[in-house]
Amino acid sequence: MMQLHTETPPPPALHQSISFSSNMSMNSSIQIYRSRPWHGGFPSSSKSSLLYSFGDANCMEQLLIHCANAIENNDATLSQQILWVLNNVAPPDGDSSQRLTWAFLRALIVRAASTGTCKLLTAMATAQDYSSLALHTHRFSVLELANFVHLTPWHRFGFSAANAAILEAAEGHSAIHIVDFSSTHCMQIPTLIDAMANRLEGPPIIKLTVAGLTEEVPPMLDIFSYDEVGSKLVNFARTRNISLEFRVVPCSSSDGFRHFIEHLTVHQQQQRHQQQQLLCPNGCEALFINCQMVLHLIPDETLYPCPPGSSYPPYKSPRTRFLEGIRGLNPTMAVLVDEDVDFTASDLVCRLRSALDYLWIPFDTVDTFLAKGSKQREWYEADICWKIENVVAEEGLGRVERQERRGRWGERMREAGFRGVAMGEAAAAEVKSMVEEHAGGWGSKKDDDDLVLTWKGHDVAFAAAWVPAA
Repeated sequence: MMQLHTETPPPPALHQSISFSSNMSMNSSIQIYRSRPWHGGFPSSSKSSLLYSFGDANCMEQLLIHCANAIENNDATLSQQILWVLNNVAPPDGDSSQRLTWAFLRALIVRAASTGTCKLLTAMATAQDYSSLALHTHRFSVLELANFVHLTPWHRFGFSAANAAILEAAEGHSAIHIVDFSSTHCMQIPTLIDAMANRLEGPPIIKLTVAGLTEEVPPMLDIFSYDEVGSKLVNFARTRNISLEFRVVPCSSSDGFRHFIEHLTVHQQQQRHQQQQLLCPNGCEALFINCQMVLHLIPDETLYPCPPGSSYPPYKSPRTRFLEGIRGLNPTMAVLVDEDVDFTASDLVCRLRSALDYLWIPFDTVDTFLAKGSKQREWYEADICWKIENVVAEEGLGRVERQERRGRWGERMREAGFRGVAMGEAAAAEVKSMVEEHAGGWGSKKDDDDLVLTWKGHDVAFAAAWVPAA
């Protein structure tokens, strides 16, 4: 991984991270295979081997589902029985299946204690020593985060795909404006700056406007502003002979970034004439909307259902209003990257099943790039536990993990007035090259027009490019 410094190194591939430092290695030879899914019953076993049998990964998952049902039905006796078994077969420092089970067990106890739906279980959680259930998410320095997000393709996939798509679409434009909706605090941007600096036609003027989330979701920074990030990016761009204007607009995903969209609309109206005259003789600056693992934070219809009798005017969720808002900006391109899973179900058990069928993946992958007992591994798994707790234990506005499947996002984008465009061969090649740097279980594929990241054949995340429909 390269560092941000003033020397001009040979241009790297887009998937090669331009970051601050790196001293972490990856082991590409370790693979831990796991069969998915499983829909069987409980094992038949003698008393002496009962706990051993219940320790089977598939059986632990089935126990979690029964436990969730029992908690929702206020069945304290059954809940306690299942929790006793799980507590004995799923230590927080066990194998990947045991740690996954422990994370969900912890989230179910937190839900019971916070909602009071199972009073005896709530009392048990309060009275007993559950200090081990406390979740300590790490606050990263900029340097730590730059290293951390590049340990795995989970984020690098989106960085590589989006950067390649933006670079191709920006050809011929001498001024570009990138609007960044991202959960990783601009860690994607240095590589994009470096690629822009090496364009044959010369570097463009870049304006970067960042959505500064007021909500805190992992990974979290240990600073309360983007000042340090912005300063580093501006200085780095200067070493690449690029003029970069950096701006952060504090905003909230809870209202669909409404104030941010309004800010962009007003700014666009004020600057259009000036851009045409001074920056882009052949038209205004090229506008790119970059959405990286953050749009699922916007509330959907499951949080704000259509009120009775509100068929006219049509009710629109914050998620729908957001997509219509960015369409109104008439961007050159919008790139959407997110996790390919559905966490929108209102029913806890349905949501738990979806989470179990998806969140085994980060636990399964961790052994390929982080040593057991390392601080980085502790941080990584704490962030996964945060997500699990949010999916399982939270409701209302507090439940921000509301991912949707790739197909549903496609429907939403078309309804908002976009049409999909194919991710180019350059983007596919960049992603493939990046994935090959990691453990053998990772892969990528092209599905219709989109790029998809996979782990052992299971879809993990997707990247899709959209332009305004005629």
